[in-house]
Amino acid sequence: MKWLMALLMAATAVSSTAATRTDIGGPFQLTNQNGQRVTERSFGEPALLYFGFMTCPAICPTDLAKMARISRQLQQQQGISVRPVFVTIDPERDTPKRLKDYVKYFASDFVGLTGSPQEITRITDAYHVYYKKVPTGDKPGEYMMDHSTILFLIDSQGRYLKHFGRGLDEKEIEKQVVTALADAAAGR
Repeated sequence: MKWLMALLMAATAVSSTAATRTDIGGPFQLTNQNGQRVTERSFGEPALLYFGFMTCPAICPTDLAKMARISRQLQQQQGISVRPVFVTIDPERDTPKRLKDYVKYFASDFVGLTGSPQEITRITDAYHVYYKKVPTGDKPGEYMMDHSTILFLIDSQGRYLKHFGRGLDEKEIEKQVVTALADAAAGR
């Protein structure tokens, strides 16, 4: 029984330090769907970040719809505002104008971010997001994007708090977001 308590205590210690990692996230400057330059602090509230691309046939739209539902549920059931933010990994095709038309399909408060290829590389490196252009079709310039599918929670100051794999269900993510925000507010 003592070994079980020791194991539980160790697991608790690991999970609390995971929320304070400083090697994930960091400062960024990108362009939103309205053509305005923004930083990690521009949202004024916690945010959920997802990295993907607009021409993704299935995974990105599914995950963005899930993120919009999570944000809406947190607001309606907990009174917590969490901004849904889509960061493109395909700045060559995903311009601010195209992002504006795209993100509005998911929620009116959705933010779409793009930037130069160098800016996208900087933010994806900071969040340890994998992405790669994969040629498709017979014509030069036809491609898809291979990428990781992680949802990141940042606080109102743009600091990383937690991340979620796509296999986690919405209710569990909502619960973990509430806990992570409460822990951050309490300085834990």
